Amino acid sequence: MINGSTVMVTGASSGLGEAFARALAPRVRKLILVARREDRLVELRAELMAAHGTLEEVRVCRVDLSDVNERERLVEEEAGSVDVLVNNAGLGDYGDFSGSEWTRTSAMLEVNIAAVTRLAHGVLPGMRARGAGVILNVSSLAGEIFIPDFAVYAASKAYVTRFSEALRIEVRGDGVRVVAVCPGPVRTEFGAVARRGEHGRSERPLYGLLYATPEEVVAAALAAVEAGRAQVFPTWRVAWLAAGLQWLPAWGRRLALSRRPRRVEGND
Repeated sequence: MINGSTVMVTGASSGLGEAFARALAPRVRKLILVARREDRLVELRAELMAAHGTLEEVRVCRVDLSDVNERERLVEEEAGSVDVLVNNAGLGDYGDFSGSEWTRTSAMLEVNIAAVTRLAHGVLPGMRARGAGVILNVSSLAGEIFIPDFAVYAASKAYVTRFSEALRIEVRGDGVRVVAVCPGPVRTEFGAVARRGEHGRSERPLYGLLYATPEEVVAAALAAVEAGRAQVFPTWRVAWLAAGLQWLPAWGRRLALSRRPRRVEGND
């Protein structure tokens, strides 16, 4: 299902997206790398082409997925040939909602929800016509709970997970697999970018135990695709926490999260 395919990876210039590209390069025929930072994509393309002789092509697509016109151009030019879509690009914003910059919040909604949905919509006709395909949506453990100071991000990931589950049922008879990968915190640039200036979450010991490497997340995600699983929580620690959250009633989650330490602008 993955071997010999054409794969599109969004957010491929760093973090999980770069890790997905590296893991998939030895297995696929063509890679389409999508991100805003073209210079990083060009460097990654040169490295992958030199290292993997089976790769026929690595295409670099400089696209700002928060821009509807750039999204549409990407869909029109590339979506029809995609066998495997890794919907990885995402934005975060850590801080009190009322103090957020609307432009940043709007961009997060565009990337985390609109782009994920539009790209899935764009690639599905070709996949269904060919009777095979994979849509791997990178969600988050945050989508399982409501997190103060991370409200919009968590809500956007709840959308990604629920969308993935529903879409999976719709296309299950067409040879298309849809998987939601829901990691906890991952050691990438994401956390630093999501924080506002010097404010934000300090790393507490318990939280630190949940961290995974990008390689661990990617390995778990690709294993879930091969096994035909609907959802995966990479690392046993995150999987156990997710299971516990599903059993905890809503009032219990509200109580726990209302007592969660906060260190955001206006609340130091």
